[in-house]
Amino acid sequence: MAAASVRVGADGRSRCGWVGGDPEYERYHDEEWGYPLHGDRELFEKLSLEAFQSGLSWITILRRRETFRSAFANFSPDIVGQFTDDKVEELMNNSGIIRNRAKVLATIKNAQITVQLVQHDPGALDRLIWSFAPDFARHSEGNATPNAAPDATPAASHERRRLRPVNLDELPSQTSESAALSDALRQLGYRFVGPTTSYALMQSAGLVDDHLADCWRSTVDSLTTRSSTPPPAALPALGSSRTP
Repeated sequence: MAAASVRVGADGRSRCGWVGGDPEYERYHDEEWGYPLHGDRELFEKLSLEAFQSGLSWITILRRRETFRSAFANFSPDIVGQFTDDKVEELMNNSGIIRNRAKVLATIKNAQITVQLVQHDPGALDRLIWSFAPDFARHSEGNATPNAAPDATPAASHERRRLRPVNLDELPSQTSESAALSDALRQLGYRFVGPTTSYALMQSAGLVDDHLADCWRSTVDSLTTRSSTPPPAALPALGSSRTP
């Protein structure tokens, strides 16, 4: 990852350097990346798209996100978990998504696991993921606020403080928390959930806030929760990775 700070957009706002000048990337950075996200369906979607992103740039997924949502029934675990072999072949012929058979099959398997996890315990996937939130959030010193999910573990409910990174090369690709989250998901049978993918999920779902110190978003309360309530057309978007 090349060292970088921020990039000033045409609107005069300083943003994390990974954004570049793409308007959709700017919108994603401003409105989604780093905001806490909750909901079993929302986090299943995030897990799925982060898996598809593995080895690719996030903008590749972002530009295809609506097609992914259409192809995967808005990432309803109940529906995706029942996809048949014929549906798999249909997906493999859909040029609007990433046609990687292993990732398609993993998404179906992950949906089945999610259904088993939440069918008698709604919110179980949400609580599982958020239980691995670190005991700090990357907020400027003096601007830290609680970042705990509902029903999070006691450690995750504590106020979290840490100075923001200044350059992109200060951002990790994985952490002990993402490795632990990866292990927990793998033990349940989830696929394509390695420590780096898990950290990308943590960044984009707001378990950590990796906006750089000079980014305009560092002055905004990122703790406004994105929930499961919006209709499908307005569902919150999914996450970045490493550098998104």
